[in-house]
Amino acid sequence: MFEVLSGAGLLCVVWGIVAALLIARDLERRGISVNYIWLRLFIIKYIGQYVKITQEETGRVGGLFFHYIVPLNVALVIFVILAIRNWS
Repeated sequence: MFEVLSGAGLLCVVWGIVAALLIARDLERRGISVNYIWLRLFIIKYIGQYVKITQEETGRVGGLFFHYIVPLNVALVIFVILAIRNWS
């Protein structure tokens, strides 16, 4: 069970990282400069810009937003479950 949960958690983390890179690429295509070296620090700022831009264009939040938020929250829940099971 540990291997399955840890594998799923790592898969979710990788999914979130790929979504962050896709958000950064989308912002660059729209003319907003993105610093890939500091992406880890500025991703919250870039996500906010992405949400604002996509809401202005379509009236809804862009799909990449959910591809970033959902897997990272799932990974958090999985790793909390693993930590609780490990300490019990």
